[in-house]
Amino acid sequence: MNLRNKKILIIASSIFLGIIIGLVLASNFNFTQNGFAENRIEQPAMNTEAALTPNEDIESTSRAFVAIAKKVTPTVVSITSEKVVKVQDPFSNFFHNDDFFKRFFRSPNGDGGRERKQQGLGSGVIVSPEGYILTNYHVVKDADEVKVVIDKKSYDAEIVGTDPASDLAVVKIDRTDLPSIRLGNSDKLEVGEWVLAIGSPFSLNLSHTVTSGIISAKGRSLNLSRELTYQDFIQTDAAINPGNSGGALVNIRGELIGINSAIYAGNGGGNVGIGFAIPINLAKRVMDDLISKGKVVRGYLGVYIETPDEELSQALHLKENHGAVVTKVVEDTPADRAGLKEYDVIIAVNGKDIDDHQSLTNLIASYAPDETVTLTIVRDGKRKNLDVTLEERSGSPEERPGKRSQSDISGKLGIDVTNLTDQIIERFGYENVKGVFVTNVVSGSVAEEKGLQRGDLIVQINKKRVKSVRDFEKIIGELSEGDIVLFQVRRQKNNHFIAMKVPEK
Repeated sequence: MNLRNKKILIIASSIFLGIIIGLVLASNFNFTQNGFAENRIEQPAMNTEAALTPNEDIESTSRAFVAIAKKVTPTVVSITSEKVVKVQDPFSNFFHNDDFFKRFFRSPNGDGGRERKQQGLGSGVIVSPEGYILTNYHVVKDADEVKVVIDKKSYDAEIVGTDPASDLAVVKIDRTDLPSIRLGNSDKLEVGEWVLAIGSPFSLNLSHTVTSGIISAKGRSLNLSRELTYQDFIQTDAAINPGNSGGALVNIRGELIGINSAIYAGNGGGNVGIGFAIPINLAKRVMDDLISKGKVVRGYLGVYIETPDEELSQALHLKENHGAVVTKVVEDTPADRAGLKEYDVIIAVNGKDIDDHQSLTNLIASYAPDETVTLTIVRDGKRKNLDVTLEERSGSPEERPGKRSQSDISGKLGIDVTNLTDQIIERFGYENVKGVFVTNVVSGSVAEEKGLQRGDLIVQINKKRVKSVRDFEKIIGELSEGDIVLFQVRRQKNNHFIAMKVPEK
């Protein structure tokens, strides 16, 4: 090979070798070729179409809510009420008894007052095609006129019956072709379940408003009114506002499980995620009685009761801090005839546990008059069963004295007492009863924190009768530091049990 051909071969070989080296460098020494996305990106690239497609579970839930709303909304109505209230004439007091001015500013009633119409708005749920509608008592309370609005048409409504003790009422309109809601079972509800609330918040223009949430809690009691006695509220964070009262709370199957009744509004007056509904199982019994009898018939036991706190449980030798303590047995009642006594703690009825005074009140009321129930009680630390035949309640529900303070124990007992005098007996109504009168409760003391009040009458200490200051001092003097002392206190016509610990100093 001549020199010229050798040079050509060398140049060609160099070019070829350069190409090979360039390819190697370009592939970053990765001789096994991969796909571009896999090579450059560790995670798969986002698929725009897939990202815009809703998750099937979420879409299914959304469709379920839509289906429930379509099914239930026609069964929820708006209820308007109207009543005439008397308003004081602003000039009647200003001009006092001046006959001249009275001739010019006389009220049409002639009594210094004038009348005006007060209107209210609530909701209701159709429970029967025959026109029966379930709502709250406070929606129709004292109303002179009640109307039901369906599809923007107003119908005159008749109040079939009301039950202030449960805040429920039934009204009826003259229609027989109405869609009605299906009733669920509120006893089977669990905290965390999805629910929908439907009603007319604030205005008729907002009728059939649907909100969603969950069951936040069960068995709530509220201090709403003196009339409201039977309480077992469902708590929910589904938005409930004024005007929603009497509306429907439904489960994911579109079944009515509660009647929306109340809200906790804080200082703002609107929804803050805490609403309350009456369980349908409680409401159904009330509704059935109102429709068939015009009133609610409940079982009656005849006791004053309260819920024991930690110290009271210790004093009564309770192993667990639950049940309802009998503070007074009403004479000649089923409880009296069955042998129930003060200090007994009712822990079960027909085998169903009693958590507190409210659960006992609700449960006894659920039984019919003349029905016999078995009470499981704790007396002097021992269990015992008593059979009681209930009567029909004719007056107030199971009486319960005012709730005692359950503050932490601190300071001294702080009690000053005196013997009864004729003046005290006459003023406070303590006829035919013995005890010592509480003249003072020291501020910040254990007695104050535990609820003892000036004007109370201490009738027993640790189940021992107290007839005089001497008896009081003798029994108190036998106590040691750290002991639990149990007072039975008469306050007006009610009995209270107050337990406190003797200060350790």
